[in-house]
Amino acid sequence: MRPVRSTTAAATARPRARRRRFGWPRRMFSQVLLMQLGIAAGVTVLATGLFLAPLSAQLDDQAMRRALAIAQTTASPRLAADLTGTTPSAVGPVQLAAERVRTSTGAEYVVVMDTHGMRWSHPDPAQLGRRVSTDPSTVLGGHDVMEIDSGTLGRTARGKSPLRDADGAVVGAVSVGIAYDSVRDRLLATIPGLLAYAGGALAVGALAAYLISRRLQRQTHDLAFSDISALLAEREAMLHGIREGVVAIDRSGSVRLVNDEAQRLLGLGPDAAGRPLDEVLGPGRTADVLAGRVTGDDLLTVQGHRVLVANRMPTDDGGAVATLRDRTELERLGRELDSTRGLIDALRAQDHEHANRLHTLLGLLELEMHEEAVAYVTEVAGVHRATAEQVTERVRDPLLAALLVGKASVAAERGVSLRLSPDSFLPDRLVDPRELVTVVGNLVDNALDAVSGTPAARIEVAFRTEGRTVVLRVTDSGPGVPEEHRELVFTEGWSTKELPSHGKRGLGLAFVRRLAERRGGTALAAAGPDGGAEFRVELPDALTAPEPEPAGTTPEPTEEPR
Repeated sequence: MRPVRSTTAAATARPRARRRRFGWPRRMFSQVLLMQLGIAAGVTVLATGLFLAPLSAQLDDQAMRRALAIAQTTASPRLAADLTGTTPSAVGPVQLAAERVRTSTGAEYVVVMDTHGMRWSHPDPAQLGRRVSTDPSTVLGGHDVMEIDSGTLGRTARGKSPLRDADGAVVGAVSVGIAYDSVRDRLLATIPGLLAYAGGALAVGALAAYLISRRLQRQTHDLAFSDISALLAEREAMLHGIREGVVAIDRSGSVRLVNDEAQRLLGLGPDAAGRPLDEVLGPGRTADVLAGRVTGDDLLTVQGHRVLVANRMPTDDGGAVATLRDRTELERLGRELDSTRGLIDALRAQDHEHANRLHTLLGLLELEMHEEAVAYVTEVAGVHRATAEQVTERVRDPLLAALLVGKASVAAERGVSLRLSPDSFLPDRLVDPRELVTVVGNLVDNALDAVSGTPAARIEVAFRTEGRTVVLRVTDSGPGVPEEHRELVFTEGWSTKELPSHGKRGLGLAFVRRLAERRGGTALAAAGPDGGAEFRVELPDALTAPEPEPAGTTPEPTEEPR
């Protein structure tokens, strides 16, 4: 079987050359690729911004802490002694010490001030003896200060530390500044490397987006989103509009989809989707056919009282799609055709027998053996009358009686003796005579096929009533049914006979069992008393309740034949 492919002629035949040069593309591959590239680019830009923002703050903090560390190292008791023991001078010990530190650390400036905020050191000697440009009260109060601020040398990262003498008294302060441009340069120096990593991540994301888009393109057969939406809408309309059952099954054997007609044919509820097939349908041939355990084309199966024709086609994902057609009406017509053929065979047999008897009668008359002719006619008429009276006396339903008389004529032509058991009795109170006609007809036909061609072939039909239950027994003198096949014979599609030219075998006994089980009864096969086969069917509630006798009358005792 070929896998089912979800494409349509309209989708595959649409012109690909006609594409808008601008605007959003129609192909799903292009749309998904553009969306994923946009997402990747946006995430990259966002991640870069989120990384640069704390990096800038981190570099600022590092610069201020470095400036403070230089200021704390410079603010030694020896510098405090030089501050209190000398005057501000370009060649003084305070200026020389500060410049030495500035040169060795690469700081922008190292300024030493006294308690009045006057500079004792500065990279520009002209600033010596002048007051600092920022408020020194916090650091002169004995607290360290870290800040980024603008001064005479521009915007700097500053660290200020109190200058204490040997006794711990604050005699001044040391202010160290690191040029803010150097911090910005460090930040800008990290951007190229960061952009390289971001570009690499973007390239990997673009490659992944391309591969994912190509996979989606293969899986969706390069359909646009609008085409997929249209296909879904068309699929829903088609599945629920066609008069053929459709059941989709996934690779695990669960029902993936079931349309309205399949629910009706299989007797499923709306909750069938998502459940295992064997759980929904139960064990039997229908589940085996849909699950693929029975293979073939146009497989017949019986579900409830319906005869279904099933075909199963696998799909690419390991599942399958099964289609179901209702052949119940066709099978009923086939059964009626079989019954009509049986009647024709019976009439043909009777016509053949009647012609032989007329020839015999004509010969007797031509020989002027009138008394023998009268005796012959009386005997023949009596035999037929006796046969018909025997059947109608024991089987009161006219349909069933007519069936047995017709089957007896067919059996006689085929050299088979068909008789009604002497203890049989069936009143004319059948709820549905057609059901029992179907059961008897199938069992008798099955027995005729079994005994044809065997010596002394005979079939016996027996009826018995137990309350409102009808018990039917059909025995034959054929080869019988092996014990290991006594359940298989009731399986639809199973038969030991060759297929007839007009249909399929393996349904007659399956119908018999289904009809019996539908009424809560049974249908069993066993060995007959003469070595042949015996089929026993019980049909509960097959008879209506007897009508009550009118008040004031006493019914005459009647004895049913035993």
